[in-house]
Amino acid sequence: MLNVRKSNERGGASFGWLNSKHTFSFGHYQDPKHMGFGPLRVINEDHVAPGRGFEPHGHRDMEIISYVLDGALEHKDSMGNGSVLRYGDVQRMSAGSGVVHSEFNHSKTEEVHFLQIWIEPNRRGEPGGYEEKHFDTASKTGKLRLVASSDGREGSVSMRQDASIYASILNGDDAVSHPLAAGRQAYVHVIRGRVTVNGIALNGGDALKVTDEEAVTLVQAEAAEVLVFDLPQ
Repeated sequence: MLNVRKSNERGGASFGWLNSKHTFSFGHYQDPKHMGFGPLRVINEDHVAPGRGFEPHGHRDMEIISYVLDGALEHKDSMGNGSVLRYGDVQRMSAGSGVVHSEFNHSKTEEVHFLQIWIEPNRRGEPGGYEEKHFDTASKTGKLRLVASSDGREGSVSMRQDASIYASILNGDDAVSHPLAAGRQAYVHVIRGRVTVNGIALNGGDALKVTDEEAVTLVQAEAAEVLVFDLPQ
C-alpha cells in the first residue's frame, strides 16, 4: 500500500523569525489523520532567521534527530553539549528522563534550514544522551547511506528504537532500492528535487507511506535528496 503526503498538505507555523512545515501534528497544527507513522512522530522543516532560534525548553522520552540542509545550527543542552551543525551533519539527542536544550541560527546574516525529526523510543526513563556525525556528499550520492540506527552500525548515529534512517542524493540514471523485511514499513521524505518512488512521482516536501510492500525503489531523480525511514509496523 502506498499513501502520498503532498508538501502543500502539511501544516505550518510562521512567527516572523521561524517558518516551519509540519508533516505530522505538532504545536498549533493538529490533524488526527496525521499523528505519526509507527514510532516516527515528527518531521518539521524549519527555516530560522539569522541570529534567532528556540530558547531553552525541555523534552523527555524522545529521540530527536536534526538534519541540517543549509546554514549553521547552534545547539546547547543541559548535558553540557554545545556545537554548531552544518550541511551533512546529523545530530541525535536522546531526551530520556529529561533534558533542556536550545537551538539557534549561528549566523547573524544567513538563514538556517534544517529538519527536526522525533522518533518515539522503545525504552523510557533512561538517562539522556547525545551524538553527532558528519556524512559527506559523496557517501550519499547514488546510494542509500545509513545515518541513524538502533545499534550505530556502519558509522551511523544510534537511537533507542528499532528503526533505521537512510539519506540519499540522486540524479539522472541513479537508482536505489531498499528491501523491507516482514513486519516493516517505510516512510520516504523528499527533501528537495524530484524522484519517483515505487512508481509515484514526488517533489520536494512530498512524502510516501509504504506498507505491505517488498521494497522501496527510487528512480528517475532530478537533483533529489531523500530520507528513507525503515520502521516497525
